[in-house]
Amino acid sequence: MFFCAKICVHLQKFFIAMVDFIESYDCTIDNKGRIIVPVSLKRQLLPFADKKFVVKRSVHETCLELYVMDEWNKLRMKVSNLNPFKKKHAEFIRNFFAGVKEVEMDSTGRILIAKDLLAYSGISKDVTIASVGKKIEIWDKASYESKIADTGTTFGELAEEVMGEIDFSQD
Repeated sequence: MFFCAKICVHLQKFFIAMVDFIESYDCTIDNKGRIIVPVSLKRQLLPFADKKFVVKRSVHETCLELYVMDEWNKLRMKVSNLNPFKKKHAEFIRNFFAGVKEVEMDSTGRILIAKDLLAYSGISKDVTIASVGKKIEIWDKASYESKIADTGTTFGELAEEVMGEIDFSQD
């Protein structure tokens, strides 16, 4: 019985590690900087609710990224392997880790976002939470809608350029 329970725990950890978040949500942020996590997203985050999360600035966009701690640690280790004695690496490391904060979801399903991160992202009231694979982006709603509408090309052209050479027949 003990052996079976141990295997179940390991399988659960394996499947949890494979989770990709789905959906986008519109919500609001309160005066204290707390986002109420929508119920559907909260269900996806429940397996990680006993752990902390990390919120950081996005590399390419003026939004925030939320990672479950396991995913953050994988990414952090890759960045930490850069050579800090190379100037470009040191600059990247510094900027990558700028503003990184550990956060928790409270008992009512809220996540507190630090004021410096809110200022960076331009978030004041209306928020879009967008699932992007293993991370969640947190956007000012107007900025998100503008970004989705303006990719510089049509989404079809972008899809062809990015995904056009991938062979899907072996999946």
